[in-house]
Amino acid sequence: MTVYGRRRRRALLVTVLALVLAYVAFVEAGHTGNGKGHTYLSPIGWPQQGQAALVIGNGQLAASPHEQPVPIASLAKVMTAYLTLERYPLSESQDGFTITVTATQVQDVAEDRAEGQSAVAVQAGEELTERQLLEALLIPSGNNIAETLADQVGGGSETRFVAEMNDEARELGMDQTTYTDPSGFDPGTVSTAADQLRVFQRAMRFPVFRQIVSTPSVSLPVAGMLTNFNPLIAEGYAGKTGSDSAAGGCLAFFTSVTVGGRRQTAAGVVLGQGQGSDTSALLAAAGEAAQELVASAQLPPEQEKR
Repeated sequence: MTVYGRRRRRALLVTVLALVLAYVAFVEAGHTGNGKGHTYLSPIGWPQQGQAALVIGNGQLAASPHEQPVPIASLAKVMTAYLTLERYPLSESQDGFTITVTATQVQDVAEDRAEGQSAVAVQAGEELTERQLLEALLIPSGNNIAETLADQVGGGSETRFVAEMNDEARELGMDQTTYTDPSGFDPGTVSTAADQLRVFQRAMRFPVFRQIVSTPSVSLPVAGMLTNFNPLIAEGYAGKTGSDSAAGGCLAFFTSVTVGGRRQTAAGVVLGQGQGSDTSALLAAAGEAAQELVASAQLPPEQEKR
């Protein structure tokens, strides 16, 4: 064999070895492809019912297999909040625009409650800032507040705002999402866990959004003290809940985790947890699924020490 041939052979062996080592490192890092644009962390304990998605740190989004669009209830409000902050950005010290509650908006509360919707009490002439509206939207999950923000951001047209929600979904690559209302009360508003994680991650870029969804309770001028529906808020899981008989229990969340000995942020979404119409039971099921999802993605201590 010539010197040139030996050099070519040596170069080929080095290349093959580098590829093998890269693949081994990739597998040991816990990644396996699913061929559908997501990356699975391995192993992940996906919920036995419903669907879920998870991302850790700057890693790739992982999604449970065979996801199909399903009702998402109040998780739709994440997009409503995101569009509001995109059009009217807030710093952590700002309150933003102010609206004056109308008699029509007060009547909307009575109508929403008659339909079994979640609604935050308001009074004609009451002034609410953008920050307060976002708090009322994301903490006690007021459907009437979603409608108020849709009217404000959509230039007086809820229909226009819903169209903008769908346009933004397409921009974010949420190809399995359809919004039919700003609150998610309409079961025609459907999505997947992976799609909802995409918009949740974008909303998390706003410090005000992260601050609000991490808040256990808020006091508003007329409504008074309102408590966050998130069953895991005291356990370090910030986020947005959703629940009804069509959607089951839903939770978009972020929390701090340890993976490979490093502290990172895990963000995830669980959909379709529990059964029935009892809000507490549905949200408890969503919280349990979220905790199990995160726990499955963290290495046991004995493995982290290796």
